[in-house]
Amino acid sequence: MRRMNERFVERLPLAGVHPAIAYGATVGLCVIALALRLLADGALPTGYPYVSFFPAVVVAAFLFGRGPAILAGFICWGMAWYFFIGPQSDHSLTPAVLVALFFYLTVVSINIALTHWMQVANHKLAAERARGAALAEHREMLFRELQHRVSNNLQVAAALIALQRRNIDHDGARKALDEASHRLALIGKISRALYDPSGQRLSVQSFVETLAKDVLDANGRTDVRVDIVIDDGAQIEPDAAIPFALIMAETIANALEHGFADRAGGLIRVVLKSEGGLHLEIVDDGCGLPDGFELQQSGSLGLRIASTLAKQLGGTFNLMPGDGGGVRASLRVPALA
Repeated sequence: MRRMNERFVERLPLAGVHPAIAYGATVGLCVIALALRLLADGALPTGYPYVSFFPAVVVAAFLFGRGPAILAGFICWGMAWYFFIGPQSDHSLTPAVLVALFFYLTVVSINIALTHWMQVANHKLAAERARGAALAEHREMLFRELQHRVSNNLQVAAALIALQRRNIDHDGARKALDEASHRLALIGKISRALYDPSGQRLSVQSFVETLAKDVLDANGRTDVRVDIVIDDGAQIEPDAAIPFALIMAETIANALEHGFADRAGGLIRVVLKSEGGLHLEIVDDGCGLPDGFELQQSGSLGLRIASTLAKQLGGTFNLMPGDGGGVRASLRVPALA
């Protein structure tokens, strides 16, 4: 309702009204003001000749603009002088009458001028608001196009690495190129999913579900089930989303590669809590950690990436044995991150 009132005020004086209709309606307002004043004449004490004429001038100024308001001012001035300002026998312009008319014209002129200036300011404000909306829409379009191009470029880079892999015979190099290609493709998908030019927070549920599905698809594991539990209050800031997503992707990929390497089927449980920040737990029911495992001494590039990104977010990343076997990965990120 408030927004509708603002838009109505911005359109004053009424646009699209034919001048003849505007001036005719103004004369009608003056006649209505005269009729109301005549009806109230018996109830009003002496000395209120303009009581119903001021509103007619103000309404004409608001609805139809400066020209009709000036016309209303002169018509109401004449009617007040003729009907309500004495002496009515000869309608002469005595000094007292001239003083009364002078004050009337002064008040009316000020009302018309203030109304006109307010409407000019409203028109400028409306024009600036429209210009701002157009700029915001243009910015959003450019941002969307930039995001689209960045995502496409990352996908192209991943495809080029995959093509280059075909010309390499060394198994270690082929594996490294595969991992690099998968990571670039994943970053491209994350960048596309993160598009939000207003900087609003992400829909965590859909973001995590889509990311987990992408990791499973990239590893070709349709036999592993992923359960996702997310607190209602869990939120991810856009600036932290890519590192967070990469940590989650590397952890799930590590579970698929090592926890379920020699077995079909399995369960990965992803739990995201809001405990003074973010607490992500990824638990699998795989074969578990090797004896004497130390994360800092791990030769896994993915786990080293996860640890580095966690430090970048100001948080911590750890791997530990699960309660019923398997591995429990824990990422804690403080609220300020």
